[in-house]
Amino acid sequence: MAIEIAIETPLQDDLRGLVTELNETLLELTPPEHCYHLTVEQMAGEDTTVFIARDNGLAIGCGALKHHDGAIGEVKRMYIRPSHRGQKIGAKIVERVEALARNEGLKRLVLETGDRHPAAWTVYERAGFSRCGPVLDYPDSEWSVFYEKSL
Repeated sequence: MAIEIAIETPLQDDLRGLVTELNETLLELTPPEHCYHLTVEQMAGEDTTVFIARDNGLAIGCGALKHHDGAIGEVKRMYIRPSHRGQKIGAKIVERVEALARNEGLKRLVLETGDRHPAAWTVYERAGFSRCGPVLDYPDSEWSVFYEKSL
């Protein structure tokens, strides 16, 4: 397979579909009030860079880097379609997010993920992230797991 990962605008019909799929998947596992989704319009903001994984042109995964004050970057909107899981595509997107964060002079990456997402935990832990307490303005919740990595 020819998987390509590139920075793209999320304001494309196929990416809107991918984000809708991501949101539906998260809502199956987490109550809506504990889901912290960015809309595609928010993802298209100047403070966010979106990486899209494509398999021969088909959008099959995404991830984003959102900038915050204090040289902090947040990993957001990580998702790989079920048909392409287990191929380390998520790990490659995280590598790209981290490389961009380093290149832009960020000092720390943080993220929030769900308490029922062990596959995601594996991706982040293999990438050198460590569990931590709540980050940014996220509430401390039984539904959330937080990670950080110094750059």
